[in-house]
Amino acid sequence: MPRMLRTFLMALTLAWAGSAVQAQGTALTRLIVGFPPGGPLDNLARALAEPLRAALNEPVVVENKPGASTRLSIDHVKHARADGKTILIGSTPPFVLFPMTYGRLSYDADRDFVPVAHLANVPVVLSAGAQQPFRTLPDYLDWLRQHPDQRGIGLTNLGGTLHFSILSLAKETGLPLGAVSYRGGAPLVTDLIGGHIPAAVDALASHLELHRAGKVRILAVGGAQRTKWLPEVPTFKESGYKGFDYANASYAAFVPAGTPQDVVTRLEQAMVAAMKTPAVREQLDRIGLEATGLPGAEVHRVMQAERSFWRPVVAASGFRAED
Repeated sequence: MPRMLRTFLMALTLAWAGSAVQAQGTALTRLIVGFPPGGPLDNLARALAEPLRAALNEPVVVENKPGASTRLSIDHVKHARADGKTILIGSTPPFVLFPMTYGRLSYDADRDFVPVAHLANVPVVLSAGAQQPFRTLPDYLDWLRQHPDQRGIGLTNLGGTLHFSILSLAKETGLPLGAVSYRGGAPLVTDLIGGHIPAAVDALASHLELHRAGKVRILAVGGAQRTKWLPEVPTFKESGYKGFDYANASYAAFVPAGTPQDVVTRLEQAMVAAMKTPAVREQLDRIGLEATGLPGAEVHRVMQAERSFWRPVVAASGFRAED
């Protein structure tokens, strides 16, 4: 082989190898979110992306894959390569309640995923349009007794914790409350503000700024304690109703089963550190999310506790989800 040709081929081989190394070094990490842009989970993912990029030394992008009550995003991550490059940023209810309510799911919550990190706690609230005549939860329930045709409460998906919290509240009050499902938080608050639906339950992060602006009125908060964002607003429990004690959700990160343990550990450490940075905590605090930053083992513990609480509630309701 002529010397010039050998030199050319060697240079071409080195260039190809360099390009391959460079491409490998700049491989994308994708954070998959099962809701449209602009919601609390999407905001969390975008706040997380920049510190993750710095920690992993590679680009990190957020991809929104809404649909089927987040099951499209879950299925997408399940079938992704188990290399830590495709990460689900999701809430715990689809892993806790959907296996209890859907006759058939395309995923197994425990077999198909590995929890990476607990990212945030998600307070939930009951809100009404500012034009509604009631200002507290007891006022709202009294109003419903006089207006039984207005029993619908808006929410963003059926078969989740908020749906079963509504069913529990209906049982406690004796009122025929009904869950009205919306495709996302934006159309829900549009109807709430417009008076097309009297009340709604959703994440505090979706309603906090609207409450501050006087467009909606938050009547009660879920969980055992009041939130720091609304210290003047009582919990459901303080008003005498237990159905929303476990309504609050968690946001967490998951990767496909089979992801190497060293990759999971690296991601866990990066995410836990990211959620503890002042910049991320300030971003989430502004919208009403409580940043946590805990290991993946905490996600498993939380889901087990939620399953124990909700299993008898779901069984008693007789509810079955339909596509």
